[in-house]
Amino acid sequence: MDEQSEISSAAEAANDPLVLAFGRLQGAANRLGYILGRALEQECGITHLMFEVLLILGRSKGAGLSMRAIAQEQVLTTGGATRLVDRMEAAGLVERVEDPDDRRGKLVRLTALGEETSVRAARLHVENIRRYFLAPLPAEDRERFADNLRTLSHSARDVLPRLP
Repeated sequence: MDEQSEISSAAEAANDPLVLAFGRLQGAANRLGYILGRALEQECGITHLMFEVLLILGRSKGAGLSMRAIAQEQVLTTGGATRLVDRMEAAGLVERVEDPDDRRGKLVRLTALGEETSVRAARLHVENIRRYFLAPLPAEDRERFADNLRTLSHSARDVLPRLP
């Protein structure tokens, strides 16, 4: 798969090993995202994106994060992050508080309900990750696969432009 591809027809393009491998990665990610996201919505009443924000805020150790930091982590515009946080605030999952380092700024942090929802959703999510993401893989390949995904994720993150 490391050789340079000489693609000269639609059939060659469709059957190129790199194109096929990346398509399988995208297909698996889309299908797994749907399966796991649907479970979060049905069991916990939150979208997968909301869950990701709850996790980001959980990593902030309670201090909270700026809207810009949330947007950067989720590759959202600040407007998109604001709309998402508005919905999460209306649901009682997060609150906006004064930023102690910037009187004009606000930080977003978890509420007690957000903390509780994060824990409940994470338990369900981990169970489903084991079932749908790890169980199909040979046990001896799981750790290496997770390491490779981390490498790919960090590499792609480092190529993206930082938000202003």
